[in-house]
Amino acid sequence: MNLQSLPMMMTWSRVVLIPVFLICYYAPIEDARFWAGLAFMIAAITDWFDGFLARKLGSDSKLGAFLDPVADKLIVGAALVVVAAEYHDNLLVILSAIIILMREIGISALREWMAENNAREVVAVSKLGKIKTASQLAALTWLLYGGELWGVNWGELGFPMLYFAAVLTLITWVQYMRAALPEILRSTESKS
Repeated sequence: MNLQSLPMMMTWSRVVLIPVFLICYYAPIEDARFWAGLAFMIAAITDWFDGFLARKLGSDSKLGAFLDPVADKLIVGAALVVVAAEYHDNLLVILSAIIILMREIGISALREWMAENNAREVVAVSKLGKIKTASQLAALTWLLYGGELWGVNWGELGFPMLYFAAVLTLITWVQYMRAALPEILRSTESKS
């Protein structure tokens, strides 16, 4: 295995881990939710680690830059659907899942449009965006597991973390839209 290809393999591993955590979650086995949470947590760790490694090894590529957010959106989207279905009687969980999904899809489309207009850096990931991602990945891991470990009820911690992630999601959504607005207006004016 080539060390340079490790970041791309880690990105693909997140896609592969989607059916793994789904099968674990719904499997009629002991500790199914623990294994689902663990699989999701491994995927979450690779989300940070693949980008770090790509920069460190100088192996970042256009394909990797495209696939990384796609893999993120796929696994987060799958986890949000599972969590929303599991906690369907909690309106704040449903609203948080909807807000996060809408923002993820909307900002992905905006970034793609901005890239086509040579202005992708305008909506580059911010520090607050990274905090949002970390909090949503932690919340989803804890809610998927939903159990107690080391004297901590991770499921109970997952709820406020998900709400916190949803608030950060709204804030970053507004920030990215405000940053992109001049480019959007310039584009619509030039077509008039």
